[in-house]
Amino acid sequence: MAYRSLLRVPDAGFFPLGFLARLPYATSSLATLILVRAASGSYAFAGLAAATQGIAIAVGGPVVGALSDRHGHRSIGAVMAVANIVALTGLVVASHTDRASMLVAAALAGLTQPQVGPMVRVHWSRLLHARDQQVLMPTALSYEATADETSFIVGPAIVGLLTPIGPTAPTVAAMVLLAVATLPFALSLSQRAGMRQPTPKTSRTPLPRRPLAAMFLAMAAMGAVFGAVQTGVTAFADGSGRPGTAGLLYATFGIGSALAGAACAWLPPRFTLRHRYMTFAATLLLGGLTLVVGDRLHAVPAAVAIAGVTVAPYMISLYALTERLAPPDRANVTMTIVCGGGPLGTAAGQALAGFLADSHGSAGAFLVAPIAATAALLLALAVLFADRRLPSAWSPVSTPG
Repeated sequence: MAYRSLLRVPDAGFFPLGFLARLPYATSSLATLILVRAASGSYAFAGLAAATQGIAIAVGGPVVGALSDRHGHRSIGAVMAVANIVALTGLVVASHTDRASMLVAAALAGLTQPQVGPMVRVHWSRLLHARDQQVLMPTALSYEATADETSFIVGPAIVGLLTPIGPTAPTVAAMVLLAVATLPFALSLSQRAGMRQPTPKTSRTPLPRRPLAAMFLAMAAMGAVFGAVQTGVTAFADGSGRPGTAGLLYATFGIGSALAGAACAWLPPRFTLRHRYMTFAATLLLGGLTLVVGDRLHAVPAAVAIAGVTVAPYMISLYALTERLAPPDRANVTMTIVCGGGPLGTAAGQALAGFLADSHGSAGAFLVAPIAATAALLLALAVLFADRRLPSAWSPVSTPG
């Protein structure tokens, strides 16, 4: 079985610690939204603060990726974990001051966000190539997508359970997780395990700009869907008189996505990356439309769960394309650039959805999701029909028997 083979590759503690290490990222955006909303009394400003944090993640991610390519995962990952704890402490303090301070603190929290997702995907790529087990790469990407989506079940659930204690409780929980999980996970990685010798600066492989830009924009569209759903469920929960249920409701978004992501490991090889990208971009749009219809039918929990099924397959196709496009000596920066599109899109989605939620409630916020998904589908069509320079990226995926 594919997953059984994957379990034998890293150390036994890699999987549980790696899952816990990504929970701070899964809690941070929603935690910031709730913290700033309570402090400012405005959805629009809370969306702006969360957007600021997301933009900072997108800006800081490639820098962290480039440093990781040069200095290794262990040292850079550990430094960023400690820095993020300090930054989140500053955000809690700033929530008791003025709005400008909250925006600055949110930006610092984003700039110092540990890049666990990109880091672990690059680690898998190098580890499997070093052991001549590249055939397991699709399975590894499916597992990582499943772990990501599961973290977005557990993370928001933690936020939902802790919010009744106080609006600062979820952010404090993120700091605890950084200390007990993200920092040890970074320190557990070999400094340059599976890495090739660094390439001299004068002969570094150039990045594939056009394909990279396409994947970045595709990930940004996905992020906008996330931002719309986060803001939409927050507005829906408040409108229902149960604000503490926002995190639990958003957690249902990840249930179907996690299951769909796990199932992607068994997709047949003849279902090429080109076909996967197109198919899953189309289903993402269907998921966005489900949210709008579900809100009108007063069936938001069911609609959120159904829409979640369309998320992981789309993201896995983007990660698989990026892994194939990335130059070996610049894998971290390539992956972090693409992943940076996620928080940037989430920031845009949160800002627009927050503005619409103030005037039209959850219905306005959810409307952003199908708009973003339409952009994702149009981009996929543009890549398919206009860019003929990606033959290797569109080749069939090899999967273990």
